[in-house]
Amino acid sequence: MLIQDAAIPQDAIPVKETIQKNGKVLCIIIRAFPAPEATTFYTPNDLNLQVGKIVYGANTQIPRHTHRQVARQVEGTSEVIIVQKGQMIVDIYDDNKILVCSREMSEGDIVALVGGGHGFRLLKDTILLEVKQGPYSGVQEKDRF
Repeated sequence: MLIQDAAIPQDAIPVKETIQKNGKVLCIIIRAFPAPEATTFYTPNDLNLQVGKIVYGANTQIPRHTHRQVARQVEGTSEVIIVQKGQMIVDIYDDNKILVCSREMSEGDIVALVGGGHGFRLLKDTILLEVKQGPYSGVQEKDRF
């Protein structure tokens, strides 16, 4: 469900929604349903995160592997939030801390937060899985507004 936007039918909500302000990507919302039939990456290659859903059939396997050391330079902190249980509203802000939009998110939905600011309003008891660059050095990393 879209908050602060005209009501649209549930089946009309896009699987992927990129929210931008002045050409800068603030976040990408990936809905739980419908699930893709093939592996699908939702983030563009120029972001410092890669988010996708990997699809494999039964009785297949992913060959054993390691990841080679690759030097990457990352500025800022991006994060991916997955709603594992519950329901919430994510508020998306631009770099000037001005509200751009709000979106309701439900179980299985994902948001990749890559720019601007954000806040969460929890509508039900909620469990979120958060993935971001670490290590986390504490609240001094955050600019609360």
